[in-house]
Order: sequence, then structure tokens, then C-alpha cells
Amino acid sequence: MKQIQETLPNRDLKLRAVTWADVNAVARLIYEVCEADGDITVAVTPEELERQWHTYGFNLETDAFVMEAPDGRIVGYTEMFNHKDHADLNIDGYFHPDFKSVGAALLQRTEERARAEVSLAAPDLRVFVRSTIDGKDKIGWSLHEQLGFAPVRHHWRMEIRLKEAPPAPNFPAGVELRPFDKEAHAHLVWQAENDSFSEHWGLHVRSFEHWSRVRFESSEFDPALWLVVWDGDEIAGFSQNRFRMGIGWISVLGVRRPWRKLGLGQALLQHSFGEFYRRGMSTIGLGVDASNSTGATRLYERVGMYVATEFVTFEKELRPGRELEDADERR
Repeated sequence: MKQIQETLPNRDLKLRAVTWADVNAVARLIYEVCEADGDITVAVTPEELERQWHTYGFNLETDAFVMEAPDGRIVGYTEMFNHKDHADLNIDGYFHPDFKSVGAALLQRTEERARAEVSLAAPDLRVFVRSTIDGKDKIGWSLHEQLGFAPVRHHWRMEIRLKEAPPAPNFPAGVELRPFDKEAHAHLVWQAENDSFSEHWGLHVRSFEHWSRVRFESSEFDPALWLVVWDGDEIAGFSQNRFRMGIGWISVLGVRRPWRKLGLGQALLQHSFGEFYRRGMSTIGLGVDASNSTGATRLYERVGMYVATEFVTFEKELRPGRELEDADERR
């Protein structure tokens, strides 16, 4: 802890563990940081943040930290999450625009917490920690590099602003768009999502219980905005939509491999745009891996979306070893 104390820019600042009573203050900090970065759509509400803190395997008292100013304000926040098997670890951090210098101490403390996971991972696995920042955050970029992190991936938040109703979707022959029935379809959509994204970088299969909490335990969940396309009794594709931070949001759009290159993804997008437009929302966004192997970025650009924000994911190896993906394949 001595090294961390020495990095504090002001000895009156207090680095401490998070408590449940901090949820509103931390959500407010995240909003202020995102607002300063020019993209509030990636902020969270207190309700969303509290739900994240209840994620299975996450211990708020040991896995999250804040920097508290003398007046009681929360000016920095970081969390560590065990994404997979104690080997794929993630750090998320937010530092108030007027207190960027608190980042070093918080990141060091959170990395220290991540290193405690190394002994819990299978002994032959490579253990690494990743952290994603806004690409415009030059201070954050420099700080991560100083701490031994290196950029490994770029992600985009893409957006479209409709000036008129979008073209009607043209669904491929043989498929059918049906209303989403949570009780009857949830488990099948979960399976289809895992199948659609099985080859995507950095993603792992989530349990149905975890997926359900993320998807349905939100005041923003609206089954009428979920689009599911069927080919007989099989799901061919889907678009899980909702309103988020004042815009229409396409949370997850997926097309299963046998139905790709038929125009289904574009039809789902245009149908989603049309539904948001009918509800009075002309600004629609989504997030995507900039190096997506399925051609998603080209599809989004083709329908008129543009890059609104770029995010950079940094990685630091904590222990060399066999790749986690290899471990998944051998199970």
C-alpha cells in the first residue's frame, strides 16, 4: 500500500472500498465523466449500477474502490470483475475531469486486487487483465501505458440520426418475424445469442440465469422492442432493443451462421430503426467490435450509421500460460 499512498496527488484524498450507500454518488460520477467525454449513452443509472453490483461472483466490498475528496464527493471509481475462470479479468474505471490524477492510485489498487485472482486460476492458464477507455482520453492512455498495459482492441459506438422514416425491411424468403414471448422464447433466444457470438473476441458463454438478470431485470426492458426472426422452429436472428440514456439502443443484434449473407441483419436493423422512429426516436445507437469478423461494421455503415465514439481496450498479462479459449475448447 505504500506505493499507492505515494501516488496520491493530495494526501487529503481517501482511497477506500465501495459501500452500497455509494451507488448514487458513483452513478453520478460515471455520468459526469461520460458527459465530459461527450457520450452520455455509455453512462449508467443507479438502478443499472446496483444491478451490476449484484452480479454473481462480484463482491462489492473487495472488488471496487473509490477516491473520496475532503468534502465527501466521490471523484474516482474502479472495479475489478472476474470475467472468466479467474484468468480473464476486467478493470473499469472513471475519474472526475477535475481529478484525473487520482487514476494512478486507483488503477494500481485495482490491479493489486486482480493479482489476487492469479492463484485461483488453473495453473497452466494465461492470466490477464483488460481495461477499456474512451479513445480521446489521452491521460488515460498514457496512464495505462505507464502501468504496463498495451492497446489490443478497438470498439465503436455507432449511431444514426434519422431525418425521415427508414426504408421498409426486406426479410429473406422463408423466415418469419414473430412477437417475443418471454416465457416461451427467452431460453431459445439465450441459446441463439451464445451461438451467434461464439467466435467473437473476448466473449464467453453466460449462464441463462446471468443473461436473464441482465436482459430482463431492468425498467427499460420492453418485449415489444425485441425482434426475433424464425425459420420454422429455429431462431435465425434477433435484435434486442430498448431505450437508453435518451436514445434508441440496439443492445444485441445477431444472425446465426446458416442465415448469414441473406440480408437478414440489414432487415433487422431497418425494422429496428422503423420501430424507434414510430415511437418518436430518431437517434439510434449500438456498440460493435471494430475488428468484428462477421462484417458487422460494414453492414452498419451501409445502412447509414457512423462512428460516434471509439473505445480502446488495454491488456496487461499477469501470468503467461495457455490461452483461455483453448481451455474452453477442451471441456
